[in-house]
Amino acid sequence: MSTPGAKPRPMPRSDPALVPYLDLLDEAFARKAWHGPNLRGTLRGLTAAEAAWRPGPGRHNVWELAVHAAYWKYAVRRALTGEKRGAFRYPGSNWFARPAGDRSDSAFKADLAALVDEHRRLVAVVSGLRSRDLHERPPGSKFTKARLILGSAAHDLYHAGQIQLLKRLRTAR
Repeated sequence: MSTPGAKPRPMPRSDPALVPYLDLLDEAFARKAWHGPNLRGTLRGLTAAEAAWRPGPGRHNVWELAVHAAYWKYAVRRALTGEKRGAFRYPGSNWFARPAGDRSDSAFKADLAALVDEHRRLVAVVSGLRSRDLHERPPGSKFTKARLILGSAAHDLYHAGQIQLLKRLRTAR
């Protein structure tokens, strides 16, 4: 499965059955897609001030959605590898208040770089799986590794849609 105009993906080192999973992860995150903007595309060109805008009290902003997406890429990678909890770059889990003190564009870019890094690390783990691994359920998970990978891609697309809506709401006010 390949996106027209996209560079072909090198075959995973262990199992070509992983190619559709890797393609979907990349299409949902950063590769040109038929469905419109992917997660990284929705974040492109935003300033810290734009990303920090909230549609209302107690509502998440774009910046928080980006760090939340990074956290769940970490969580899926951790589930796939059996890595112990507690190694995410920020204390806490799931939602992280942003901006956290530093409202600068460089702070926002650092969090975006963390998102890109977590995506790269997740793709590296998936690339190292074998097709038979896809049907295993990691300890403590209700879902197979295949479902976790597919869910990670769906999660990116879900939040890409939210970000697009937040951007429109911000400019409509």
